[in-house]
Amino acid sequence: MPSGFLCSLQSTNTMSKLLFSKSLVHSKLRKLWFSTLSSLVGEKNLLLMGPPGSGKTSVGRVLGHKLGCPVIDVDDDVLERNWNMSVSSMLQNVGDEQFLEEEGKALLKFSASGSVISLTGSNPLHARSMEHTKKNGIVVYLDVHLEDIIERLERMKVDRIVGQRSGISMGDILKKRKHFYKKWHDVRVFCQTGDCIEVVADKVIDAVKRYQNVESETFVSTRCDASKVDTNKSPSKFFSDVVIEGLATDGGLYVPEKGLPKLTPGEWGRLVTASYAERAQIILEKCIHPTDVPPVVLGEIIEKAYGENFACNNIAPIRHLSGNQFILELFHGPTASFKDLALQFMPHLFAYCIPKVCNYLVLVATSGDTGSAVLDGFGRLSDLDKRRIAVFCLYPENGISQVQKSQIIACQGENGLALGVNSDFDFCQNAIKEMFTNPEYTGFLTAEYGTTLSTANSINWARLLPQVVYHASAYLDLVSQGVITFGSPVDVCIPTGNFGNILAALYAKQMGVPIRKLICASNQNNVLTDFITTGLYDLRERKLQQSYSPAIDILKSSNLERYIHLITKNGHLVNELYSQLQSEGCFQLAGYLLHHIQQDLVGDWCSETDCLSAIYSVYDATGYILDPHTAIAKVVADRVQDRACPVIISSTAHYSKFAPVILQALRIEDIKRSPLSQLHMLNALHPLPPAHTSLLGMLKEREIHKSHICEDDPSHIMNHVENCLQNVFLKGH
Repeated sequence: MPSGFLCSLQSTNTMSKLLFSKSLVHSKLRKLWFSTLSSLVGEKNLLLMGPPGSGKTSVGRVLGHKLGCPVIDVDDDVLERNWNMSVSSMLQNVGDEQFLEEEGKALLKFSASGSVISLTGSNPLHARSMEHTKKNGIVVYLDVHLEDIIERLERMKVDRIVGQRSGISMGDILKKRKHFYKKWHDVRVFCQTGDCIEVVADKVIDAVKRYQNVESETFVSTRCDASKVDTNKSPSKFFSDVVIEGLATDGGLYVPEKGLPKLTPGEWGRLVTASYAERAQIILEKCIHPTDVPPVVLGEIIEKAYGENFACNNIAPIRHLSGNQFILELFHGPTASFKDLALQFMPHLFAYCIPKVCNYLVLVATSGDTGSAVLDGFGRLSDLDKRRIAVFCLYPENGISQVQKSQIIACQGENGLALGVNSDFDFCQNAIKEMFTNPEYTGFLTAEYGTTLSTANSINWARLLPQVVYHASAYLDLVSQGVITFGSPVDVCIPTGNFGNILAALYAKQMGVPIRKLICASNQNNVLTDFITTGLYDLRERKLQQSYSPAIDILKSSNLERYIHLITKNGHLVNELYSQLQSEGCFQLAGYLLHHIQQDLVGDWCSETDCLSAIYSVYDATGYILDPHTAIAKVVADRVQDRACPVIISSTAHYSKFAPVILQALRIEDIKRSPLSQLHMLNALHPLPPAHTSLLGMLKEREIHKSHICEDDPSHIMNHVENCLQNVFLKGH
């Protein structure tokens, strides 16, 4: 990151000034890298990497012709000339390990410039030679479908490659090699089945142009009036900038200026048999510019995020419930809610993006699940990162379940503090936004503690983006299971309060996932479903009602702002609407915009009584226990879905987090016990899904952590923030 030196400036300015300088430096350094494709060919090499049979040699020849530059094939022009024998003869003479060493030595002696170079399939297995070769080039990974590779090798009568021994198939060795290709590539060309050489060559050029043209993937605030932007004073915002800042300085939310990329049906088809982590890698590489977060770094983060910390190997499995309804289980992470799918990923990304010598305080408000997920995710950072990144979590003291509160308290660690507030979630969320948009306060924190504020709520783009992956993955799993063929539509039903989860599904649809309708399911705090019906977003005379589904007990839905910007592309209008919401407590959309919304969304809400009835009836019929949020989605899906296609119901939390409600719904008496005892009562029923082991462990550890509570007074909250900074950043200094 070119921003690593910034905090040495000893500035006591506000964060906005710090990031302004950072963006200027970031932009200038990138522009110095490459400006056009011709400069790339003039100064650097284009290194084509991939397995045998991926077409490197053929694509290299076409590229050389298109770009007017020399073409070098490492097999023919380097190895065989160096060895005075064929590559196959050398492999037969010396064996695999010695072959790789000799191949590496030959490449270490080789140098070129301004050329298209086709590497061998085994070059990436030799680290020193790849480091040498990569210094003067961009590595382009030709990612070709495994079945296509094997078919080509059979046609070429290649029956053995480096590393293949008796009993190991060609497919197995090629799968193992993927790790090395992921390690070295700067850009990936994700090839479809049937792509001809000319098409692949054009894709290489497009990928390199993207790599060079950072300015094509900038971000804007949802409230930015493009006609009034002074580009001389307002440098472009890149992905790493919005990860760090969280909330835009004008109070808006960051969104990609040109939207998200769209995958072709062929590209989606290639992901049908892929693992969750592989799907995440491809989708996120397309959404995050490679000079912001290099693919190798992204891959390392994904491995950390979706590994042994999830109880299910499939990460987010989909399960048939009944009829045309399928449950997307998003609760297999360490804190048993869908928030883990983003918050096991985001902290590592955040730690990579921020300047290495600055302190950061991540502020977060939670309506139940986010708090423990944020504290757990940031608590898994390296010791070095935990010394420069702290987390401060606000939650409504009496507005979440007992288990959720126990989790939040248990997840506090050396770099995390939770504070219960005697108010509701909307107050907590507003308190966070007020701290962000108060330049005197942010300036004070920078001057006094060398600390900058950021956020891990879904107002941060890095929190929202990973959620796109599981919506896409659910669809691909239905294709993989033979329930549908790719291209067939599905509906998605999501219990939502802050509009983040359902917005992620809308983004998945934009990227090419064939989602027909998105069903917004609410409880009695049904401001969103009223909005979908009328176009009127009205908070006047509404009071937040506590419910069995506290994670959606929200009236002011932050991410709705991103959706309105998505359908209007008009920051000026969004700013007007939200200024009106702030001053008058409501806004009304024009009729044509309401019509647009109703093309995407349908909404309904569910009473507390119907929620409990759904939990009971589903368990009675199937043995499966829904949590109260998923039960709301089930009720709404039953009402509004026309059964013309499958419907995927997002199960956003494990039922164990709401044990008293579940026991009440299942008509089990004597539920006034400790949370741990209640969970044991549920486990005795042998339900589906089984007990969540991480959750049980957290409840046992709760007593070793303290709880902190304060009144709904912003000055009291700010005092607690200072105490948190002193404990994390000043202790021992």
